[in-house]
Amino acid sequence: MAISQRAKEIQASPIRKLMPYAIAAKKRGIKVYHLNIGQPDIETPEAMMNVYHNYSEKVLAYGPSQGLDEYRQSLVKYFDKFQISVNEEDIIVTTAGSEAIIFAMYVTCNPGDEIIVPEPFYTNYNGFATMAGVKLVPLTTYAETGFALPSREKIEALITDKTKAFMFCNPGNPTGTVYSRQEMEMLGEIAQKNKIYLISDEVYREFVYEGEKCVSVLELKGCEDYAIVCDSISKRYSACGARVGYIVSRNKELMTAILKFAQARLCPPTVDQMAAAACVDLPYSYTEQILEEYNKRRNIVFNELQKINDVVCVKPRGAFYIIAKLPIEDAEDFIIWLLENYQVDNETVMAAPAEGFYATPGLGRNELRLAYILNEDDLRKAMNIFISGLNEYKKIKG
Repeated sequence: MAISQRAKEIQASPIRKLMPYAIAAKKRGIKVYHLNIGQPDIETPEAMMNVYHNYSEKVLAYGPSQGLDEYRQSLVKYFDKFQISVNEEDIIVTTAGSEAIIFAMYVTCNPGDEIIVPEPFYTNYNGFATMAGVKLVPLTTYAETGFALPSREKIEALITDKTKAFMFCNPGNPTGTVYSRQEMEMLGEIAQKNKIYLISDEVYREFVYEGEKCVSVLELKGCEDYAIVCDSISKRYSACGARVGYIVSRNKELMTAILKFAQARLCPPTVDQMAAAACVDLPYSYTEQILEEYNKRRNIVFNELQKINDVVCVKPRGAFYIIAKLPIEDAEDFIIWLLENYQVDNETVMAAPAEGFYATPGLGRNELRLAYILNEDDLRKAMNIFISGLNEYKKIKG
């Protein structure tokens, strides 16, 4: 039997595609340090876990399609902490941030329409675009400039009559880039001039270092009808398994349309929303502690990478990822080699080849994304293995 063209075209995740090699290594008794996936090791807040432990309803019933009132009200309060004013009606809860992005694509584009995305970008955007029948148009950014946005002229050169949105992740996955207020205001001006939506993935909003601040697309003046935020609790509360996200826009027509898609899938997870609502009142010290921990990890990885001759890597200013351009030809081959052939004290490392984060063929082949989500001791061990393995690999490959 034939399968659909959509099924043939959807991309395998570069974050997970090498997992069979890691599984095989573990079966041989080798410990694998996973730097390939953004799964935080920091404990989920007690306030959240208590909701699960104390849930006592006899029936776990459907909730409203737009999400529980209790949770949406808590999100209004959450945004208020950032001096961002939204109403409950501006928020629809989704099954993770993934569904928020898919809904954003569904309501802004017809099949065959285009969305401009700075590359490298979160690889699952490819899969979501395939589901929605949307074409992603890459706007290439470079490791040498810390993946900063290019000029307004280069962005506008990609806009056609099929362009319906500009989508980005800020702070960035996989780059760790944080767009400045000047860059954000430029995007706002482009959106208003060309009448295209700005779809902003703000999952890593709190993860910004050096005292910087993430500028939300919701802060841009004149963009009330163009700004769409997609968000998730996965990283913020170290709750990747809860699968709760939301979409925010002040565009009433847009939100009315999104609600119809939300109704079609019935409702987002009920108990998980209650658990997420319990986290909104966590003190700032909770975020501060986590940020301090990730900053230490960021410094470890970046400082170790600087020991590699000819590496290209600008210190990331947000999220918990770093992309390094290495002095090798094929990063995927290097990772497979590490998993199959290289160990230190019966331990090895896995990272994510960056080629899968690009839409332009051939780009990112010698780049890797590292997620600094391990504790300091494990991270130091992992980076030692990574660098010694790279030196050995270069000798073998000439």
